[in-house]
Amino acid sequence: MKKALIFQGGWEGHEPKEVAEILQGILEEEQFSVTVTDTLEYLEQNDLTEFDLIVPNWTQDKITQEQLQPLMKAVENGTGLAGLHGGMGDSFRQETDYQFMVGGQWVAHPGNDGVKYTVRIHDSNHPLTKGMQDFEVESEQYYLHVDPAVTVHASTRFPLAEGPYTANGPVEMPVVWTKRWAEGRIYYCSLGHVAKIVQMPEVIDLMRKGMTWAAR
Repeated sequence: MKKALIFQGGWEGHEPKEVAEILQGILEEEQFSVTVTDTLEYLEQNDLTEFDLIVPNWTQDKITQEQLQPLMKAVENGTGLAGLHGGMGDSFRQETDYQFMVGGQWVAHPGNDGVKYTVRIHDSNHPLTKGMQDFEVESEQYYLHVDPAVTVHASTRFPLAEGPYTANGPVEMPVVWTKRWAEGRIYYCSLGHVAKIVQMPEVIDLMRKGMTWAAR
C-alpha cells in the first residue's frame, strides 16, 4: 500500500482542515495509507522519504529551513508532490526554493471570489484529463507567476475582472500543470478556494488523477 502525507494549516480562510479531509478521502479510495498532520514540525521530525506522496495544504505562513529542506530532498529523491490552490501555490511566500520546486506562485485573483470563468482542458485523451471537457467555475480565478518549464494541462483566460492588468490584453493562465524535480513528480491545480469548490466533480477528478500520477 502506498503512503501519503498531508500537512494542513496556515490561513483559515481556505478551510485547510475540511479540504484535507476531502483529499484524504480521495487517496483512501485509491488505496493509500494517509497520514494527516497540522504541524510543520512533522516535516523535520520524521523521515519524509518513506512517503510515496506529499500533499501540502498550507496557505501562506512561514517554514524553517529545518522543515523545508527535508521536504525538498524527499521530492528530489522520488516522493511525489501534489496539491491545489493556495494550499500549495501560495505557501511560504519568502521561500523561493519552494516556489521553484512547485513551478509557480499565486500573485493575484482579480475580482476576488465569485468570478465566473471557464477552465479549458487541453487534451481530453491525456491520462491526467482523460474524458474531461471544459467546465465553468464560480470562485477565485488565480493569476500566477509560472515556471516556463511546466507542462500545462488546463488553463483559463484573463482578463475578466477589471483592473490595471487588463492593459496587457488577453492571456492564457495555467490552471493545472506538472513538472519534474529530479526523481519527483510535481502536480498542481489552482482550483479549490474552499471545500465547496474542491468537492466539485471536476476538481475531485483532477485531484484524483493528479495525486495518483505524482505518487512514486
